[in-house]
Amino acid sequence: MDFILNEEQTLLRDMAARFAADARARQEKTPEAPDRRWSRFAELGLLGLTLSEAHGGLGGGGVETMIVAEEMGRQLLTDPFVPTVAVAGPLIAALGEATQQAQLLPALAAGDLVVVPAFLEPEARYDLAQVATTARAEGERVVISGRKAVVLNAPEADLLLVSARASGAHGDPEGLCLYLVPTRTPGVVLRAITTLDGRPAAELTLNAVTVEATARLGPAGAALPAMEQAVDRGVAALTGEAVGAMAALFDLTAEYLRTRKQFGAPIGKFQALQHKLVDMKVALELARSVAAAAAMAVDVADAEVRRRFIAAAKVQVARSGRFIGQAAIQLHGAMGMTDEYGAGRYLKRLVVIGALHGDLAHHLERFAASTEPAGPRH
Repeated sequence: MDFILNEEQTLLRDMAARFAADARARQEKTPEAPDRRWSRFAELGLLGLTLSEAHGGLGGGGVETMIVAEEMGRQLLTDPFVPTVAVAGPLIAALGEATQQAQLLPALAAGDLVVVPAFLEPEARYDLAQVATTARAEGERVVISGRKAVVLNAPEADLLLVSARASGAHGDPEGLCLYLVPTRTPGVVLRAITTLDGRPAAELTLNAVTVEATARLGPAGAALPAMEQAVDRGVAALTGEAVGAMAALFDLTAEYLRTRKQFGAPIGKFQALQHKLVDMKVALELARSVAAAAAMAVDVADAEVRRRFIAAAKVQVARSGRFIGQAAIQLHGAMGMTDEYGAGRYLKRLVVIGALHGDLAHHLERFAASTEPAGPRH
């Protein structure tokens, strides 16, 4: 696939690369508070990347989001860029009323507000319609009760974008609503956890949480299509993040083969290891191509086309990530598994990305469903 960045996108990539490298250097030398680093994201305009200029944003799309996510993956940053900028921001822009947009989006772009989605539930298996959390109307207020699983960056969030069922049966695509719930609302319980790759997350319980009816985002009972598109945006950004992690892991492995000596020569001169490194490079370029295709597909109006590209990208990135991670550990030997060395940390990031918003098997099924011919089978 011929994918060439234009001048503005190249400048964005270079800026994001410098920022991400500096952020990682600061973190390893003198860890800074997450809110301070988030403010520096805002100062560069990265938090408004997907928002319109009217709301303090840059008007970027899927490609620009992928570019920044790739540099974050290269440096193993754990900030809520994907949940907030790739998923929540565009969702508020798409569904929010004018007053909600005016209140929330400029604050998000300025770094004064962190919003993360809370969609998935225990035993839902990536199905956004499998929502048991209920939203019960009581006059001008709504009472929300239920549980959400592995809400990324929830401990750092100010607002949770919660999916809840106002009507319909469990699994019904109709009847779903989205509500903006402040994390400090009485009844909101966050049990903080840390994912395998070091991301902050939480298990969320909503114990009869009461919010104003105006906290609903978008029309009642019709949130699922917008949720699906928002999650697709998140998946596309994650594939970019995975490419960054794979590229860094490939570079780390290539440098190790150049410097590690055995029998008086760098082990990179051994033909069998050269072949393995070439295979890693091929897997990386395959992942880079499909990530670019997914980034361009997130803004496609045809939902079936979008799903097909997103699913294909997630499948290939999961396969490439697994192969590159395993090959890197094998080529490094035992030291590749240590926490002190970078290879193991990159592998953990790739494993987590492979599971977020649908694993390989889930997206294989999704891809197959999106490519089945219409009409009866004979």
